[in-house]
Formats: sequence, C-alpha cells, structure tokens
Amino acid sequence: MTVTKQQVLDALAKVPTPRGVPLTQAQVLSEISAGEGKVFFSIGVDAAEARAWEDVRSRAEAAVRSLGGVGTVMVALTAERKPGAAAVPGGVAPASAHRHPGAGTPSPAAKQADIPGVSAVIAVASGKGGVGKSTTALNLALGLRDQGLRVGLLDADIYGPSVPRLTGLKTKPELDQNRKMIPLSRFGLAIMSIGFLVEEETPMVWRGPMVMSAVTQMLRDVAWGRLDVLVVDMPPGTGDAQLTLAQTVPLKGVVIVSTPQDLALIDARRGIGMFRKVNVPVLGIVENMSYFLCPECGTRSDVFGHGGARHEAERLGVPFLGEVPLHMAIRASSDEGRPVVDSEPDGPHAKIYRAIAAQIRDQLAPVISAA
Repeated sequence: MTVTKQQVLDALAKVPTPRGVPLTQAQVLSEISAGEGKVFFSIGVDAAEARAWEDVRSRAEAAVRSLGGVGTVMVALTAERKPGAAAVPGGVAPASAHRHPGAGTPSPAAKQADIPGVSAVIAVASGKGGVGKSTTALNLALGLRDQGLRVGLLDADIYGPSVPRLTGLKTKPELDQNRKMIPLSRFGLAIMSIGFLVEEETPMVWRGPMVMSAVTQMLRDVAWGRLDVLVVDMPPGTGDAQLTLAQTVPLKGVVIVSTPQDLALIDARRGIGMFRKVNVPVLGIVENMSYFLCPECGTRSDVFGHGGARHEAERLGVPFLGEVPLHMAIRASSDEGRPVVDSEPDGPHAKIYRAIAAQIRDQLAPVISAA
C-alpha cells in the first residue's frame, strides 16, 4: 500500500496549530513528498513562534506515521527571523544566522549535545565537489575499523548522497521500539544516508533550514549504539549542513580532502577557515588524486600537479595526513560498492588509507580512551 499526498493532507488537517486553525490552513506547509512508504515535508514559521510549534511538528509526524503504508517520515520545523526582528532566546536560529559565522553568530557550544553512545564525531569535508571526498570518507572509516575501533558512517550530503552506491546498500532502514532508525550494517560499519530514504534519481529541492533539520534528525533519530568514532561525510562547501553539524554536535575534528591543483586548494583553505571559526579542530589534509599511477606500466604522472596540499598544510599549520593516488582500482571498487580497503585489504591503496586512519586514531586517542 502506497500513501498518497492527499492522505497525508487529510491526516494533517486534524492537527491543531497555535494560530487556531488546522495545520493545512496555517499556510506553513512546504510541498509534500509522498510515495513508496516515505513522506517528507517541512513546517516553516517565524523564529519568534518556533518554540510553540515544536509540539505541532511532533503531532504532525505522529499523524502521518499512523497512516497505513508509511515507513519513513521526516518532518522539519524551519524557523526564519523576519527582517529587523530580534533573536529569541532558546528559539530556533534563523537560516541567516547559520550562514554567516563570526560576529553576531550564536556560540556553537551553546547548542551542542553529545550523541548518546558515540565517543567522537568527526567530519570529512571539502571546499568543493569532485575531489573524492565520499570515497575517502568510506575508506577512512574502514581504516579506523582496522585500528580496532567501533565505527559508524553518516552520509550527510543531502543533495548528492554517494554512500548507497559506494557501499552497494539499497535497503530502507527499519525503526526500533523507540521509533529511531536502525543504521544499516556492512563491512563492520553502522551506516546511515539520506540516500536510503529517497530514490537515487530524486532531486532534493530543499532550502537551507530543511537541510539543517534533516542533518540533525539523522544524527539524533538514529540508534547508533556504542561507537568509538562516527565519521560524517559532509556535502562540499561551507554552508548550512556544515554549520549545523558544528553547532549541534561537539565535533572532535575535521579531515579536509583536496586535490593538488590550485583551484581545489583555494576552496580547501576556505573550508579550514570556516571550521576554525566555529572552533572545530582540523585533524589534517588528505591530498586525493595526488598522482596517476599507470596500471599497465606503473609510471607515475602528476596529472593535477603535486604537493599542493602538503605545502598548504605546512602554510596553515595543520597536519598533512597523506597522498592517495588516482588509480583504476580505487575507482572501480567504489563504483561496484566494494571499497578498496575491504576488497583489497593487503593492497597498496588500503595501506595508504590505514596509515591516514592511524594518524586520526592517534589524535582522537584521548577522547576515545576516556569514553
């Protein structure tokens, strides 16, 4: 049985609001996405009303969950401050406050809360797309696993989730008795992605506040269990998702992925600057696609230049974690859902990822051992 948009609207029409009218008449609903047992929508209100509407969000989610054929519901409460309005203590920060770190931005520590059972949360980020960040995040997670750690992987790239393809997983997460999503398991990792909840070709046409709410929900509404490290594959850039993570979770560090070329390094520099502004330690830089190694003759070619990330790390005073080559084996295994650290554990590329992971483990050791 497939739930329809009209069925969702009928259920929401029974939810009262602080404005004295049913939710469907309050002019706060976004476009509703409904199909194949999955329902997504947001409730957009002014920041001054946010606290009063949290109960409405919960009631709306419960109303939709009660419909037959609904397995996954994501209801985001988004709040934006009207121009000239003052901030509301304890309310939901408007999108503009999240987009511009620095002066006037609420202190990240004010909203942070640990994820129960998770000792350390780290982000894998890049200033721009196309640098192999998701492949790096997955293989680093596997490298940390090989250090004897309990590891989870969260694909927080809302607009372009890659983890389902990289892991070969397509199963929809189930819910536990507390209505939390149970992460999928493969390669000894606990794995969650927005890509498990939507079809691969479905465009995520979401504004910043809904992206922030989705990231928060995947962090808080997932039964992660006991983990030493949760690796978060971030979307590229320095936007809402990155700031949401930094402001809601006490990140223990971030790994920046870049290629050697100048354009990528400029964006990597911006990424490092953003995380420093929100007081997130930079664990180091990984130079991905560092060089091309011919699979036939073994000849090395510096296609994108070489050594740029190492020099940038030295200039910025952050660790340089290592170089990962551009190689057919890494690309092919990723496309097949068989990451190279797991499919070729004794190969040279797995050794590179494990060496990088060992450096990250050493930096996190005080946090993990104290947990």
